[in-house]
Amino acid sequence: MATTTTAQRREQAKRDYDAFLAGCPTRELLSTLTDKWAALVIAALADGSQRHSELARRIAGVSQKMLTQTLRTLERDGLLTRTVTASVPARVDYALTPLGHELFPVMVAIKTWAETHMDRVFEARDRFDARS
Repeated sequence: MATTTTAQRREQAKRDYDAFLAGCPTRELLSTLTDKWAALVIAALADGSQRHSELARRIAGVSQKMLTQTLRTLERDGLLTRTVTASVPARVDYALTPLGHELFPVMVAIKTWAETHMDRVFEARDRFDARS
């Protein structure tokens, strides 16, 4: 009986990823990526690194708690970096990683699609609500 290495098991798992399966780890990642705050943070960081306060000003309506939570999740998933510069007060900057830059066009496409098609969505909602 041949034993498999960790790398072989990881490679097999990669071939077996299927978000339609309940236990697939891609579901958790999809949940993160489809969160509105994550999408907006990724879009905001496309122009370069920003501080927490700059992101909070740019992304209207996000609470301090939600922004911090979103930044931590994206950092954990390898989509952004958090750099602390020793100063008084300490300076913390967030920037997209190469992996985050790969994701950026997809997120911007979804954001652009939503902005472009919002009128049609409102019309569909109105038609739906009129039937009720």
